[in-house]
Amino acid sequence: MATKSGNATALTVLSPIKNGTMGETSYADMTRERCLRLPIHEKSPLSKVPNTYLARLFILDDVFYESLPANDAVFNFSDIWSFFSDSARKKSLPRRDHLKSKYLVFSSNFYGDLDDYLTGLWDKWSYADHEGNQRDIRYIWEHCVAFDRVTDCAGFIQYIKRCQLDASLFFNGSTDDSLQEQLKALYLKQEFTKFAVAHQGKSAIEIQQAFKAFIARVQPDNLSSPSWFPGQSTP
Repeated sequence: MATKSGNATALTVLSPIKNGTMGETSYADMTRERCLRLPIHEKSPLSKVPNTYLARLFILDDVFYESLPANDAVFNFSDIWSFFSDSARKKSLPRRDHLKSKYLVFSSNFYGDLDDYLTGLWDKWSYADHEGNQRDIRYIWEHCVAFDRVTDCAGFIQYIKRCQLDASLFFNGSTDDSLQEQLKALYLKQEFTKFAVAHQGKSAIEIQQAFKAFIARVQPDNLSSPSWFPGQSTP
């Protein structure tokens, strides 16, 4: 399955935003502003969603056309015959496509099942906006087409799946373990590095005694604590 790699799942969602405005502000710009004002790091709403490896939100305004093709046989031939006008040469190229709507794009890599993850998005996504108001997931998707029909978790899951695209070239850059296991591993790596630096030049007996105390403190078999937190930005 294209969207799966081991235990990891890729989720790519393109939700069309309603055309139109509220006052002088377009729905797309309102959605963009809400995305830009999301808290980051430990305060990010995504840090509360279980098993999120990484995720991002952005607004897709249109498909991007970078330049005229450099190695197109038809175009190069028309370059040779320079007596053709520039407009005539351009007309020989395929028509440029444009989007009829702007899109809210949500891209995420996570551990586990899609339905479980979307349930976590619906249930756990929460944050205080810049004015101190508590917001849930509906605040971000509010101005997307047909999202006003979503009233519960089941409806949200159905809506997201209708907007989902296959991730054909998904690469899982993780160890394929749960987020909790990976956070613990990162914590242990960081703490062990500090331990190694702090005990340079000490005797074997001192290091052995200190290492026993180190193991008792970091508790390698305890995944929940002590560990890094989701979204943690500093060691």
